[in-house]
Amino acid sequence: MGLITALAISIGLLGGIATYLVFSDPLMLGLQIWAVFIGWASFYHCGGKGGGFVSSALANLWGVVWATLTLLAVSQLPFGEALGLPVWAGICVAIGVGVMILGCNIPMFSAIPATVYGYAATVALVLLTATGMDNLVMPALGNPAAIIAMSLVVGGVFGIISEMLAGALAKSE
Repeated sequence: MGLITALAISIGLLGGIATYLVFSDPLMLGLQIWAVFIGWASFYHCGGKGGGFVSSALANLWGVVWATLTLLAVSQLPFGEALGLPVWAGICVAIGVGVMILGCNIPMFSAIPATVYGYAATVALVLLTATGMDNLVMPALGNPAAIIAMSLVVGGVFGIISEMLAGALAKSE
């Protein structure tokens, strides 16, 4: 069978399994299925195989770190009151994203799109959950940054598995 058909079967099947596991949450990790799929896509975007997994995971995590630092600056430093929250948040994002992208000069964080995926997913979970900002300083698995980091890495693992399964299906003909 062709590679696209093999990928459709493997990603479809494993996507269903991933969804079941995340929704049933047997390990009570709070993984987010949308972030798992972002990590999965990031794996393929970074070239797949072991190198794509490592590149994707490190860059995703770099983005998670910078999103967390940016959100903490927005919420914990007192300048939002004086400048107004939109101005202060804009300043924090400009600086945080700028430094994050400059950090992509470090080879292990060089996959800029994967870095942005990690940043965006972290900000999304924090802003879309009622207690997200409060939980960002919590040293626990329920911390939104930890949830997104785990979700993205799990997505990368599903990427590896789907790539191997698709390879086996494509060779079977």
